[in-house]
Amino acid sequence: MSGIGQPVRRGVGGFADGVGFFLKGLGWCARRPGWWLFGLIPALIAFVLYVVALIWLATNAGDIAAWITPFADDWGWRGLFRTLIGILIFVVGLGLSIITFTAVTLAIGEPFYEKLSEKVEEDFGAVPGDDLPFWRSLFRSIRDSLMTLVYVLMFTIPLFILGFVPVIGQTIVPVLGALVSGFFLTVELTALAMERRGLHRKDRFAILRNNKGSALGFGVAIFLTFLIPFAAVIAMPGAVAGATLMVRVRLTPSTLVP
Repeated sequence: MSGIGQPVRRGVGGFADGVGFFLKGLGWCARRPGWWLFGLIPALIAFVLYVVALIWLATNAGDIAAWITPFADDWGWRGLFRTLIGILIFVVGLGLSIITFTAVTLAIGEPFYEKLSEKVEEDFGAVPGDDLPFWRSLFRSIRDSLMTLVYVLMFTIPLFILGFVPVIGQTIVPVLGALVSGFFLTVELTALAMERRGLHRKDRFAILRNNKGSALGFGVAIFLTFLIPFAAVIAMPGAVAGATLMVRVRLTPSTLVP
C-alpha cells in the first residue's frame, strides 16, 4: 500500500472512465440541489468578474492593438490590420479565461468546495484527513494554481502560434489544445481531494501522468462543457464532485482508511 504523500502508481485508465466520473459528479449534485446551489456561489462570483473583464477587453481591444503596433502608423491598411489584431487579442483573452476560470473559482471558493468535496467523501465512507489552517490551505492553493498556469502557458503559447499554420492549425492544434487544457483542468480540480490526502504538487502530477486516460477524459469533457455559455457556472459543483470521486475511486484508493 502506498503511503500518504507518495505517488500512487496505477496503470493508464480509460478515457471513457474519466468522462464517466464527470457525469457521476453531475449526477451527485443533481440529487443534492442544496449542495449544488452552495457550490454555485463562488462560480457565480468568478463568472461576474470574468464577464466584466471580457467586456472591458472587448471595448478596449482596438486601443490595445494600436498601442502594441506603433510600427503600423504609416500603413495604408493599418485600420484593417489593427482590427484583426484586436480580434486576436480578444480571442486570446477568451481562451485564457476558459483555462483560468477553474483556478480562480477554486481560489475564491476554497471553503465552499472544500466542504462540498468533504461531503462527497462522507457519502462514500471514511474521509482522509490532512487538516491545515484555512490561510495555509488558501496560500498553497493559490501558489499551486500559479505554477499550473505557468505550465499551461508553456504549452498554449506554442499551440497558439501553430494555430496560424494552414491545415495543421485548423485540425491538429485544436485537438492538442483541448487535451492540454483538459489535463490541467483535471490537475486543478483534483487538487482539493489530493491535498486532503497529504499529496503535494509533484506527487499529484505523478499520479495523473500514470492515469493519463482518466485524467484526459475527465478534463476534456469539462473543457468542452465550459465552452458552452454559462455551462462553466452550472457544471462547476459537479466538476468538483466528480474530481473527488475520481481521486477516491480511481487515483488514490490506497489512501483510504479500511
